[in-house]
Amino acid sequence: MSRIGKKEIVIPAGTEVVIAPHEFTVKGKGGTLSRPLHPAIGIEVVGSAVKVLPRTQSRLARALWGTYASHVANMIQGVNQPFVKKLIVEGIGYRAEAAGGKLKLQVGFSHPILVAIPKGLGVAVEKNVVTVSGADKEMVGQFAADVRSIKKPEPYKGKGIRYDDEVIRRKEGKRTAAAA
Repeated sequence: MSRIGKKEIVIPAGTEVVIAPHEFTVKGKGGTLSRPLHPAIGIEVVGSAVKVLPRTQSRLARALWGTYASHVANMIQGVNQPFVKKLIVEGIGYRAEAAGGKLKLQVGFSHPILVAIPKGLGVAVEKNVVTVSGADKEMVGQFAADVRSIKKPEPYKGKGIRYDDEVIRRKEGKRTAAAA
């Protein structure tokens, strides 16, 4: 039995949940999110809560039960309060700026890197701190991971793009040979 799947997900005031035969939609002040439903999973609204249930007792249904419960909880939370990820661009001459639906990164390459900002995400840059926010948790996390992968932080000087709460383990580097 899924511990996450057994819990009811409370629907806050001002949030509307619509269940179609093959789709689940959540509307709130932060936008509208929808997700296709797998045939092995059923979702029902009970009062002011959502309950996710497996339709069969197959291994697949039990595996998807907790996963869909987490997706539904993230969707309900996202339309009420946006998810936020912060990235720090660190290094001499490293810069980031957001303009015209693109994120422009200068991170040590011979040319600036332009990354298109997906629809539904907000990207703000202030003093080399890139803040990614949006209602869809998966989209926010994936975009932040894609930006970080452009120039991962290196362990000697810590230069690169890292998450706000990420700790980079530093290495010592080469020692100079002592004159004997």
